[in-house]
Amino acid sequence: MPPIALPHDAKAGPTKSEVRAVVGSKLALEPDDHFAEVGSCTGAITIEAAQRAGRVTALERKSERLETTEKNLDANEDAVRADVELRNAEAPEGLPDDADALFLGGSRNFEAVLDHAVETEIDRVVMNVSRLEVAGEATEAFRERDLLEEVVQFQVSHGYELAGATSFNSDNPVYMLVGSATPDDEDGNGGKTVAADGSGDSRQ
Repeated sequence: MPPIALPHDAKAGPTKSEVRAVVGSKLALEPDDHFAEVGSCTGAITIEAAQRAGRVTALERKSERLETTEKNLDANEDAVRADVELRNAEAPEGLPDDADALFLGGSRNFEAVLDHAVETEIDRVVMNVSRLEVAGEATEAFRERDLLEEVVQFQVSHGYELAGATSFNSDNPVYMLVGSATPDDEDGNGGKTVAADGSGDSRQ
């Protein structure tokens, strides 16, 4: 799948392409999925989800950022296959009740958003956090709601030429929380395969 175009920027900037690749693998979107997003900003996640899912509902509380999302969607109209609805709303207001997958790109009101995920039994929930303290709070919130499947911390470095050789600039670390709000299976693990050390993968 070719890289998406993001000719229009927002102050917060887009989610980095490498991070989007991990988000996509965790969401595992299918053609009949309804994907919901909190905090669309530049539309980077919105557009990539719209290449895979059948429906996309993207929320953005700042109208100027929502305009950026819309402009970047238009720039990628040939690659978008989903029905996309953009909503100028602050989550959890405006979230659909029938989403299969949910991405939280910011931490504002995240506990209320997670409550909505539990109430509507969203199958896949992914949240990105850049601040350590918020990552701890979010992890606890996932655990309290029996959502948590894994926490992933990763950092990407990009090479640049330095004195005829290659050095690297590191991006800020990203903490990614992955979970599910679907009811537990008969094994009591909600479909998770849990290792002895407590790690697990919910979709073997």
